[in-house]
Amino acid sequence: MRNLDLTTLRSFVAVADAGGVTRAAGFLNLTQSAVSMQLKRLEEMLGLALLDRSGRGVALTPAGEQLLKYARRMVEMNDEIYARLTRQEWEGEIVLGVPHDIVYPVIPRIMKRMQRDYPRVRVQLISSYTSDLKEQFARGAIDVILTTESAPGEGGEALLEVPLRWFGAPGGTAWRSKPLRIAFSRRCGFRPVAIAQMEREGLDWELAVDSEMDRTIEVSVSADLAVTPILEGHAPQHFEMIPQGVLPDLGLQQICLYGSAAKPQIIAPMLEMLRSEFCTLRRRPELAAE
Repeated sequence: MRNLDLTTLRSFVAVADAGGVTRAAGFLNLTQSAVSMQLKRLEEMLGLALLDRSGRGVALTPAGEQLLKYARRMVEMNDEIYARLTRQEWEGEIVLGVPHDIVYPVIPRIMKRMQRDYPRVRVQLISSYTSDLKEQFARGAIDVILTTESAPGEGGEALLEVPLRWFGAPGGTAWRSKPLRIAFSRRCGFRPVAIAQMEREGLDWELAVDSEMDRTIEVSVSADLAVTPILEGHAPQHFEMIPQGVLPDLGLQQICLYGSAAKPQIIAPMLEMLRSEFCTLRRRPELAAE
């Protein structure tokens, strides 16, 4: 009876999930050549082609599709057994706070990895504005927060620098209006940045939408009633970026990370996962739109 190697199965699952060897290698903390070698070993062991490498990307063959569901179950069962028998100390709860506009694509992957690797740690996700998250973090109500700021505050570290851009409706004309019609959320941290830039350049503008609800902002911008500032790569799919140079430049914002000193051990894996994921986005910013 021949036994399948879990290491090769883990690499195969990672490639299938990541959609390519390069991204999977980063996720596994291995070199691209090492992952490729493991995939080749698995194909030779089974005597089957598992990946179709004829195109630009990597796709699963019919045999690969069939193997994936079994491989995933084997890897997950292995990880669950290991976690339950050897990581008894990893128990508790982490409250994670993230601004709603940067939840995707990183946070779902973090939640999935935490559930897989640390099943005894419950992660509660809170989505709010940076100002609210920092206030709750300061009084100990949240353990880990991500923020969008011009620079990190005390105890924070910058993970990624992202341009702040103007967005409107696809093919819209609101950006041509005089005065310029703006949609702002009342607690949005980008609001004072945008106002300061418009005032500095002497741009005539008016507040067309002032709301507590982000959905109201989305509907208004989608209807071409106004424009609004959003981080590049993090806008809703039904928004379109205004051509650069037409409206005042809004500069850069930083996605920052803060971790509570009250739970250094239990939050350490999550902090490292967040650093790794945003490091990947820094190298490949196009992934932010996925």
